[in-house]
Amino acid sequence: MNAFDHPLIKKGMPLQLAKRRARIAAGEKPLGWKVGLGAPAMMEKLGLQAPIVGYLMQSALIASGGTASLKGYTRPVAEPEIAVRMAATPKPGASSDEVRAAIKEIMPAIEIADMDVLPTPDNLDVILDDGVFQRHVIIGDKTRAGGSIANLTSRVTRRGALINSTTDPEALTGKVVDIVAHVAATLAAYGETLRPGDIIITGSITPPQMLDAGDTDFGHALEPVGAVSIAFRHD
Repeated sequence: MNAFDHPLIKKGMPLQLAKRRARIAAGEKPLGWKVGLGAPAMMEKLGLQAPIVGYLMQSALIASGGTASLKGYTRPVAEPEIAVRMAATPKPGASSDEVRAAIKEIMPAIEIADMDVLPTPDNLDVILDDGVFQRHVIIGDKTRAGGSIANLTSRVTRRGALINSTTDPEALTGKVVDIVAHVAATLAAYGETLRPGDIIITGSITPPQMLDAGDTDFGHALEPVGAVSIAFRHD
């Protein structure tokens, strides 16, 4: 069975994509896609073979150095990620090299999410329908051409202090090229297309960082490419 043939994914993806189409029809501009619930322990707990796929809208984008309000969030989360921008649509069954060649560039990113519904094996359709927790995304303006992840170091700061540093930013997420191929295949299975110019944020390099009232800032440097940051307010 393909990863996207899970019965609750088959129920939730059409609902999610219908909402996306309605938002675009109402005048919003799409940005791209995201994956969620992709850490190995989480996938095992939920009975998943691969992460689930959600969408990003331009309205969710915050410039690096900006501020996000966490007012009204149930369980706010920050996630340091690698973002890719597509140059082409990978063909079905494309090799890793072919998928990598379809990536225009990579850059650091942060996703701000709200885990307002705790994931269980029985509510994946609800999570998909609600956009896979997505609230905001911060995308770096410094990029590396192509899809290579070689020789990158991810450094994550929270409250001004370094909380994680790794030279293997794919350790928790899996290979970026595999994630891109999975997103393309999932979208194709539900009548959508991964398009040139689309951005994909490829999953959290660290376990999701649950935020609280003491959090004022969060940063992610993807060295030597660049860095992004976000400040928080709680009013």
